[in-house]
Amino acid sequence: MTGDPALELARKVLDSQPFSRLVGARVTAFGEGRAVLEVDVRPDLLQQNGFLHGGVLSYAADNALTFAAGTALGPAVLTAGFSIQYMRPAIGRTLVARASVVHAGRRQAVVRCDLLTVGEDGGEETLCAVAQGTVLAADPTRD
Repeated sequence: MTGDPALELARKVLDSQPFSRLVGARVTAFGEGRAVLEVDVRPDLLQQNGFLHGGVLSYAADNALTFAAGTALGPAVLTAGFSIQYMRPAIGRTLVARASVVHAGRRQAVVRCDLLTVGEDGGEETLCAVAQGTVLAADPTRD
């Protein structure tokens, strides 16, 4: 328990997403244009060569981008689009997605995300992918 109401709310929102529960994602930091999402590496999240599947990295980037943007745009946000560049295989015990808002206006934000793996010893971090996206403030009154 952190005592940070914004972080606790972010955790509740993440927990309301069935897919996030499926992969075991957790929000470890949230606020001031930043968000950090973590996923423990498990055998069922690997691809055939023993690396964390690219879809898991893409999921983590998408959610981290959106959570970070939510700190600037408010809680009702949607990803408009993002790109991801894989640089090296994701190997380790934990995937960490660190996102930060590059620019935010009234209706949209541009956000960057570094995706790193934490080594088996829990110390060394290795950058394995980077992502950038645009997140829009959602208007729940429109379809």
